[in-house]
Amino acid sequence: MLALLLLPLLWGGSLQEERDYKLQVEELVTAQEGLCVLVPCSFSYPWSVWYSSGQLYIYWFRDGDNTYYNNAVATNNPRKAVKTQTKGRFHLLGDARNGNCSLSIRYAKLEDTGSYFFRVERGNDVKYNYVDKKLNLQVTALTEKPNIRSLEPLESGRPARLSCSLPGSCEGGPSLTFSWTGDALNSLDPETLHSSVVTLTPRPQDHGTNLTCQVTLQGMRVTTERTVQLNVSYAPRNLTISILRNGTALQILQNSSSLPVLEGQTLELLCAADSNPPAHLSWFLGSPALNATPISNTGILDLPQGLSAEGGELTCQAQHPLGSPRIFLNLSVHYPPQLLGPSCSWEAEGLRCSCRSRAQPAPSLRWWLWEGPWEGNGSHGSFTATPSSAGPWANSSLSLRGGLGSSLRLSCEARNAHGSRSATVLLLPGKSVLGAGVVPAALAGAGATALFSVCVCVIFFCVVPEKSPGQTALQTKSPLRGAPTPRENRSSIMPPSAFRR
Repeated sequence: MLALLLLPLLWGGSLQEERDYKLQVEELVTAQEGLCVLVPCSFSYPWSVWYSSGQLYIYWFRDGDNTYYNNAVATNNPRKAVKTQTKGRFHLLGDARNGNCSLSIRYAKLEDTGSYFFRVERGNDVKYNYVDKKLNLQVTALTEKPNIRSLEPLESGRPARLSCSLPGSCEGGPSLTFSWTGDALNSLDPETLHSSVVTLTPRPQDHGTNLTCQVTLQGMRVTTERTVQLNVSYAPRNLTISILRNGTALQILQNSSSLPVLEGQTLELLCAADSNPPAHLSWFLGSPALNATPISNTGILDLPQGLSAEGGELTCQAQHPLGSPRIFLNLSVHYPPQLLGPSCSWEAEGLRCSCRSRAQPAPSLRWWLWEGPWEGNGSHGSFTATPSSAGPWANSSLSLRGGLGSSLRLSCEARNAHGSRSATVLLLPGKSVLGAGVVPAALAGAGATALFSVCVCVIFFCVVPEKSPGQTALQTKSPLRGAPTPRENRSSIMPPSAFRR
């Protein structure tokens, strides 16, 4: 009867003791092959001074193993062996006396996958397997990739170090093998490409190229790699100016090029530079001074914008933290001839006529006597023509000696690549010198006969009507830009007999 009364008390004590064995551990842990993983763990057990004061030992066993006949995967008991498969890779961390049962697993292997239970021993009084809460380890194939980072900014011409590391790799123990590849590394010693850190001096052409770091875990035949694109900063280079049409580059100009532009022509210019990060492009008239105001704050410039008839210099500047180069373009504005003259006057030697024209490029001048052209220097009977030119101006003078037996039609023609202009004077014996006006060369010949008849009628009635814009009087002021205005000369032409010799 006494035994029956004591049995519930013994059971109650045993249950109380079971509740004093506590284990805190993450029940599902995932690791990648070849990497390390830390499993935090803490435990407690019932112990008092009445218990044996023997050494405290803790163990991790593979689930299903017998604690008396099988070796543990990790233990702090120096008299106990551990499994060959986990020796040197499974380690207990911390102090067991403080209830620390944390487990470090290094270079995890696929065969490490499984369940594990914890055991505590102290003398003969404490021997307990914590089978109610187990560690379930899942080892998967390696998917982690190395990290590549630059220890200094990648700037063209400046040495920089690049490091490669494998997240989750273990410190100490078997080392990792590194291998670097990439176009930016071609000039380096191959022996330096097997370290976790490499030093290179990047070039502009290295920007955007691939760089690969490969990591191999020694003894495990496990390899992983990562490829990145280099981001190299470099100052603007290959600064160019292009002529655009409908968004397409028609012509690429070199620095200090000279570009002829037809007056009134629509022109679109594109300034471009190769740099990283992209440079800020702007256009200036002339060579820009400090704090000069640009005529365009982009790389595109629409012309004309404030250009004089003489043209000028344009500057494109690429502003960049690493440098601000410039490119220059000389514009020359081209236009067809504008004619001043001809004008004629009597001199002691005979009749002298002059003609002036302004054009870009400079025009050529020639005289027409009657129906035939007179070109160049020299004499022809009683006629002498003398041309000259300076800048956009061309001048020519014509001297007539000897008698004029009949009326004379005299024309001055100016011509360049962009067009031509001509003007005609009629010389009649005993009459004044009259100008038939400036007309396009294409119309001068076709209208010569009609123009001559009109002038004869005008002279006959001694009336000079107001000239139309297409037929101005000889002494009318010229609309030429910058052209001098001839003095009016309304003297009459003497009869031919007065200057015959």
